[in-house]
Amino acid sequence: MKIELNREFIEQLTQLIAQKADPEIIQTIGSLHPADIAEIMEQLDLDESQYLFLLLDGELAADVLVEIPENDWNSYLKLLPPDTIAHRFIEYLESDDAADVMAELDDDLQDEVLQQMEDKEQAGDIADLLEYDEDTAGGIMATELVAVNENWTVQTCLKEISVQAEDIDEIYYVYVVDDKHFLKGVLSLKKLIMKPTHTPIKSLVTEDAHFVRTDASQEEVAQVMEKYDLVALPVVDQIGRLKGRITIDDVVDIIREEADKDYQMASGISGDVDAGDNVFQRAWTRIPWLFIGMCGGIVGAGVLGSHSSQLAQIPAMAFFIPLIAAMAGNVGVQSSSIIVQSIASGNRNFDSVGRKLVKELSVAFSTALLFSVLIFLYNFFFNGDMGLTYSVSITLFIVMIFASLFGTVIPLILNKLKIDPAVATGPFITTTNDILGLIIYMTVARMFFEVL
Repeated sequence: MKIELNREFIEQLTQLIAQKADPEIIQTIGSLHPADIAEIMEQLDLDESQYLFLLLDGELAADVLVEIPENDWNSYLKLLPPDTIAHRFIEYLESDDAADVMAELDDDLQDEVLQQMEDKEQAGDIADLLEYDEDTAGGIMATELVAVNENWTVQTCLKEISVQAEDIDEIYYVYVVDDKHFLKGVLSLKKLIMKPTHTPIKSLVTEDAHFVRTDASQEEVAQVMEKYDLVALPVVDQIGRLKGRITIDDVVDIIREEADKDYQMASGISGDVDAGDNVFQRAWTRIPWLFIGMCGGIVGAGVLGSHSSQLAQIPAMAFFIPLIAAMAGNVGVQSSSIIVQSIASGNRNFDSVGRKLVKELSVAFSTALLFSVLIFLYNFFFNGDMGLTYSVSITLFIVMIFASLFGTVIPLILNKLKIDPAVATGPFITTTNDILGLIIYMTVARMFFEVL
């Protein structure tokens, strides 16, 4: 029976928690998916969610834990002794999820939990994973996989797979290694079950298998899996020994995290923002870019102040300042977004990016010409001041070209300097183009009004 997670359900569960009716609570949530239980816990207050969490046990408890936001893991696990954490949670998790959870714990608690684990091989795998940077292939891989020796026959291989599969939720590929555990290729399960049992594995292996090294960035992992439509990707060390695998569910999380990060950066929010962050943490992520915006505003005010006599002489000029600033900012953000998207998708070769640069400038030229003509016609028929008409039209054309140029070049430069090009979008480009637009507008207007 499907349970609807509405307000009425939450209130009923809250009452059961208040009554400490443990059997009824377990009966109520026992059939739910771990993600649904995690969603319920987010709607409860901290004490209620902790009480509910402590009622869970075994595989369900572990599955719910990985569905909870990372910044909440500590608030739940700190209530438990190390042996309980080890036996009720970590031992039920795959190595990559276990390492993610352990990484959020204090170093001393990590050591205690690892010492309490009964499966020392699993504890060793987790300890090894904790040594990798969390944003690399080594940091997100799982050590659970199916690996067979190239010298085996199909019969031996099938027996070994049945043994290794006990510790793995999903088998996507069978990896073939040599006697020293160097990755030799990938084995198709279809080939395996269709060939005679005496067939040597070496004759069935696909040797041009895609892989990444442990120090590869998580963005590179996502690009490889997306490009070649892979559901799992083997990870090898610097000399080619098989160390683990990364599955598609991990990559989906990476893509979502990167999209969230780029969106926040483009919006002027630095750092990661999670739903559980407090007011101070949320405010702090916005302050740097707001400060840049304020500094840009001060510079813009200075530009206007230095041309105050010009504005006093021709007050109508002020009416078009918001228009020029808005158009410059929009064009800059649009152009930079295209380039950032191209870089994020792995298109870093000069020819590809160069073509996009030329195309963006061509688009900018055509759109700038269109809108400068439109604003010229508007001023010609409704304003009558030809000096202002020419000034606004020419300024808009120049500003849109420069804004597109900045929007395309700055992300490329930042990427070359190993800086996330997403920082080029949003407030940075907008502020820069606002200042540039004002300078160009005042300069062009002064030239035309001196001539006319």
